[in-house]
Amino acid sequence: MLRWLKGRGARPAEVAEMQARISPELWRQVLDAHPFLSVLNDGETAQLLARSAWLLASKTINGAQGLEVSDGMRLSIAAQASLPILNLAPELYEGWDEIIVYPASFRIPRSRQDDDGVVHEYIEDAAGEAWEGGPLVLSWEDTQLSEGGFNVVIHEFAHKLDLRSGFADGMPSLAAHRDLKPKVWRQVLDDSLDRFIAALDAVEAAIPPDVDPESEEADAWYGQLPMDPYAATDEAEFFAVSSEHFFVDPVPMQQALPEWYGLLRAYYRQDPLERYA
Repeated sequence: MLRWLKGRGARPAEVAEMQARISPELWRQVLDAHPFLSVLNDGETAQLLARSAWLLASKTINGAQGLEVSDGMRLSIAAQASLPILNLAPELYEGWDEIIVYPASFRIPRSRQDDDGVVHEYIEDAAGEAWEGGPLVLSWEDTQLSEGGFNVVIHEFAHKLDLRSGFADGMPSLAAHRDLKPKVWRQVLDDSLDRFIAALDAVEAAIPPDVDPESEEADAWYGQLPMDPYAATDEAEFFAVSSEHFFVDPVPMQQALPEWYGLLRAYYRQDPLERYA
């Protein structure tokens, strides 16, 4: 019980028992459902299975709003979440113990203070949410989408990696990476974010006045960007959105922001470009 309260990972025997319970047929179905998983080689696939078993043995996955979470749903979430830590220590996901799954997008109360100091409160539809020291929340419907580099599971688990360092600031803990220096990470992160914001500003300036920037018609302009515009929100969202695209659709980001892609490649110890090649 104490282990669960502290959000510690499962013991090796528990992980082995969980892995033995995952049927090869169900595992194959999960891999085939996600192209960014099906391109893994045999060694990576075996490692992903081990990481997925660790996650399933370490976390509880509960449905919300009456959703019944099946074994296939749990495995799908675990496999996607395990890809970022394929070559990292699974302990990076410790410190919390629950994943909550809604049937579809859910609503979250938000507050924002504008430049004049006025606080605005509003309700936002969300596909995922990662709480510091608390649960991770997902929309099941959105966990099955990966078009255009979108992946809510990788996004939210990237936030958990970011929070592992103590702050959601776009720089995860680099303690296990002697080849990565915090100063260099911060410089490349800030420069890459500035370049992305400049590209976003240029795209928005090019949208004709008669086109609603929030409409599907504007997608033709935003599609010129290497990542989802949400990456421009702040450093934390830039890291999370970048992580989605890094694993799911790496080419545009690597071409537009090669130094940033290189840092993510060094941090995750993976090169998705090689897989897709």
